[in-house]
Amino acid sequence: MADTRSADLTYGATDYLVYAAALNTNAPVNFADPTTPWVNLGWITTEGGLFKIEEESKDVEAAGSLEPIRTLMTKSVKSAQVTFLEGLNPFVRSLYDNVPLATMEPTTGTVTYALPDKPNDLRYSFIFDSMDGDKRMRLYMPNGKVTERGDEQPQTSDVMSVQMTFKFYKGAANSAAVKRSIDYGDVDVSSFFPTGP
Repeated sequence: MADTRSADLTYGATDYLVYAAALNTNAPVNFADPTTPWVNLGWITTEGGLFKIEEESKDVEAAGSLEPIRTLMTKSVKSAQVTFLEGLNPFVRSLYDNVPLATMEPTTGTVTYALPDKPNDLRYSFIFDSMDGDKRMRLYMPNGKVTERGDEQPQTSDVMSVQMTFKFYKGAANSAAVKRSIDYGDVDVSSFFPTGP
């Protein structure tokens, strides 16, 4: 068996970027930098993002067999957790406080708004980009919302970070809740795809 190990296939992200746009906005083509209507949500902590897939299944058991005869997939939830450093970024504040972005526009140097008594169902499209030299990865979410929020702690020893977990949902014209794109850069991965029988 051929040794296909390659140090070039390791991935150490040197940057992590999150973008938001209106619900069901199409992703830019081929890792193009997101432009209008996409909005960059600012600096992220060095931990980058934490992408999770939680799956649940149920085994179907039957008489005459000590092993399950079938497995039913009952749940597959995808989420991303990110800690934003720009605690006063209007879009980040909007997502964290669960208020429409238009609420964040100040009429003077100050903005005041009511935190919702009942949670709003604010949904957007999101892009999570990371890069390692000329290699890049992108997660695209056509329909997502913030489902968990970390504690907010203004402090004197560090900047106030804002942690949020985004849950991925299916988009209106998309069959998948999330798409992953990988640009391998100059790394040749052809040995992983042998041809012929």
